[in-house]
Amino acid sequence: MTEFVDVVIVGAGISGISAAWHLQDRCPDKSYVILERRANLGGTWDLFKYPGIRSDSDMFTLGFRFKPWTSDKAIADGPDIMAYLKETVAEYGIDKHIRYGQHVKTADWSDADNRWTLTIDRDGEQVQISSRFLMACSGYYDYDQGYAPEFTGAQDFEGQIVHPQHWPEDIDYQGKRIVVIGSGATAITLIPALVDTGAGHVTMLQRSPTYVATLPGVDAFAINARRYLPTKPAYVVSRWKAILQNMIQYQVARRFPETFKKTLRTMAERRLPAGFDIDKHFTPSYKPWDQRVCVAPDGDFFKAIRKGKADIATDTIERFTKTGIKLASGAQLEADIIVTATGLNMRLLGGITPTINGQPIDLTSLMTYKGLMFSGIPNFAITFGYTNASWTLKADLVSEFVCRLLNYMDANGFDRVEPRHPGASVQELPFMDFSPGYFQRSMHLLPKSGSRSPWRLKQNYLFDMRLIRHGKVDDEGLEFAKHRAPVSV
Repeated sequence: MTEFVDVVIVGAGISGISAAWHLQDRCPDKSYVILERRANLGGTWDLFKYPGIRSDSDMFTLGFRFKPWTSDKAIADGPDIMAYLKETVAEYGIDKHIRYGQHVKTADWSDADNRWTLTIDRDGEQVQISSRFLMACSGYYDYDQGYAPEFTGAQDFEGQIVHPQHWPEDIDYQGKRIVVIGSGATAITLIPALVDTGAGHVTMLQRSPTYVATLPGVDAFAINARRYLPTKPAYVVSRWKAILQNMIQYQVARRFPETFKKTLRTMAERRLPAGFDIDKHFTPSYKPWDQRVCVAPDGDFFKAIRKGKADIATDTIERFTKTGIKLASGAQLEADIIVTATGLNMRLLGGITPTINGQPIDLTSLMTYKGLMFSGIPNFAITFGYTNASWTLKADLVSEFVCRLLNYMDANGFDRVEPRHPGASVQELPFMDFSPGYFQRSMHLLPKSGSRSPWRLKQNYLFDMRLIRHGKVDDEGLEFAKHRAPVSV
């Protein structure tokens, strides 16, 4: 017998926890279950175990709207974030709805039954569960395998090659020479942590530079707010201060890129050794926020370089050798351990194969509606966070909208909702205007965005508040229908 619930949430990370809380708060009569493939909640924060793993957004916005972050840390490490998530699910009883070890393989929508049926692998056993609404909260990258390009001569290297997504618990890097390939958030996080916990010397090998900003690890404003206000009001004030500050910085960066670049350069100059080649190692060819700006809390990355325990090589790889890496310039980087911080593989919907009436769906032919639904797919929502702000801001908005949608449907007797592709009246655009390698490698697999609202995917929290939190539920983009299917199974 197939189990039935009103809403299935796939994924017990930040997105899934947000979805669950909002359902409990705004749709208390709805039954739901969270299906989590892993043995623990947390998603990203449970998966990554490399030294120094931390947020690259402030915790006043990475934290939930409904659950104050009360630590002094503005930038928190992985264990603290996991503790916060576990406290949240326990406090609100969400943990009772999470089922672990549930690998969702397929999701099929039936027009005849007016419901989703999910096929789940549970320790080799195939089970099914059906629901009226499906929320995909599994993030956007492949949890099984990080991006690992082939390097000529990798088999010749006599040391250890490690990908941060698969960090070995027993790795011994004490006193070792380490080369970290990559210059994104993982590398900027990992290098100072390796230096502080015993690595001999660490070199970041980058093909091209990345923008790196320094932010305080502790937010004095938030501490003062808690001193004078009760916990919840203090959190609201600190959260909005962080939201507005981040948005202003982003807008300045996009509208006045040279001013923003000059500011970042000044930050670096103050913290790096005299004579350091900033033009070569810290001056990207692209504009700020064409790719995400990396964060160095309290300038820890720059401090590691200043101490002489870390350095940067900006070059390309010719090949791996027995003892390290030979660069295109002819230089040799000696290494005992090579860390390939080369990025992620995108995997939309967590690898689920969605179908409608048993027929496959071509995701590339679809258009995103408010950045949270896809045209042509009924009773379905996906959480896809911001690239220029914290993931949780968008996750909370998506969860709110789904609840508004479900309540509207109940009030008006609808049981089916589907965004309808606007056709030629709206120009198709790429899913997102974002240039990191993992996006560009997968852009051809993603749905489209549109040239105007509600089909245009914007990276702007205030815009989305107006569109998603306060906008009409029954707008031009959605088609509602009444087709009462029996609930009995």
